[in-house]
Amino acid sequence: MPDKVTSRLTQRDIARLAKVSQTTVSLVLNNRSDATARIPAETRNRVLKVIRETGYQADPLARRMTQQRNQILGVFTYESVFPSASGDFYHPFLAGIEDCAERLGWDLLLFTSAPVTEGRRRIFHENNRLRIADGCLLLGRQIPTEELARLITEEYPFVSVGRRDDAGGPVPYVGADYVAATRTVVERAQSIGHRRLAFAGPGSGAESSADRFQGFQQAAGRRALQVPALARSTSGAATQAAGELLDVLLDRDITAVFVEERADAIAVVEAASARGIDVPGELSVIALGDATRPAPSDLDFTGFHVPRRAMGLRAVELLEAILSGTRTDRQVLLPCELTDGITLTPPRGA
Repeated sequence: MPDKVTSRLTQRDIARLAKVSQTTVSLVLNNRSDATARIPAETRNRVLKVIRETGYQADPLARRMTQQRNQILGVFTYESVFPSASGDFYHPFLAGIEDCAERLGWDLLLFTSAPVTEGRRRIFHENNRLRIADGCLLLGRQIPTEELARLITEEYPFVSVGRRDDAGGPVPYVGADYVAATRTVVERAQSIGHRRLAFAGPGSGAESSADRFQGFQQAAGRRALQVPALARSTSGAATQAAGELLDVLLDRDITAVFVEERADAIAVVEAASARGIDVPGELSVIALGDATRPAPSDLDFTGFHVPRRAMGLRAVELLEAILSGTRTDRQVLLPCELTDGITLTPPRGA
């Protein structure tokens, strides 16, 4: 059997590889109880084996034309969402997805059989069951470009929860407008006198990181300082990293730091407090979003929240519109919720 095929396959291709008629392939795919009973088990198993090994996905357009909508919405997560340390972060997304699916009369199917390859889940594997669902939502901080490209090539209906760069074609998504939100909070800091600014985070890799850094640069200029994200290993290492980051900020006379990960912002505030440094009197700390890992704190940060519940809900609506052929705008950005907070004040001497 040849290697898995990544280009668009048809039922005719499957029939050729399995050495059966196209009608036989169609009957097996549709799981017709009256017809499959007349197909020998060996033939049926041979067809299914070819389907598994090629990763073939049934043409969703053909299924819609024959009214074979299952009213099943698939959800695939590239990170474990429950139970896990990131459960609190993903819960609002899932709550929005559930609310909208219930309203539209969909059943939800969480794909959990995907194996972990090189530390990451992969949606395409030998036993993937994508075609059980009419379409799928994708959740995850980073989604492999090659998997997005394959979904697009095979015309499988999907929507990414979160903005994604093109992958051989436009990726349908519902994301958060991190660029505008970050630019707004930076401009606010500048309006009250801050001139020495820093961005704390990778600023690249995931689209959400790149978008935040782009918004920061648009407002602060390319000469503004960028410092790396904190280590995410043990609590002791995180505390040490926060202290080292604080040293860099103080050495550069930074008066306002914009932190990509809220948990890192909390660690910086705690490190400053341990040294008797006043936040925000001596250093303003702005949180650019919500914590993706446990970071208990009652501190009301200036910055913004990600519209997670709304993103999940709108993603379901977009997928339904794609399946129904009623939506042409397949890329949606929702505004973030700006928060006044108490961690940004004018710098001393402004």
